[in-house]
Amino acid sequence: MKHRVDSPHGKQIYSHRMSVVEPVFGNIGTNKRPNRFSLRGKIKVQGQWQLYCLVHNVEKLAKYGHLSQ
Repeated sequence: MKHRVDSPHGKQIYSHRMSVVEPVFGNIGTNKRPNRFSLRGKIKVQGQWQLYCLVHNVEKLAKYGHLSQ
């Protein structure tokens, strides 16, 4: 794995991770602390996860929304 990540192509791919998805999961996991889901069943858990994502996006709009105008 180290050889793959250290290659020029691997560095290019790995550099995109920080700007795409990883900060979102880090923010939700660290700041919202969803260690467990309080509901059972795939559909209910999926709905609860979508609420976490919704809160994340609303916070981003509240903080940075004025920049898009």
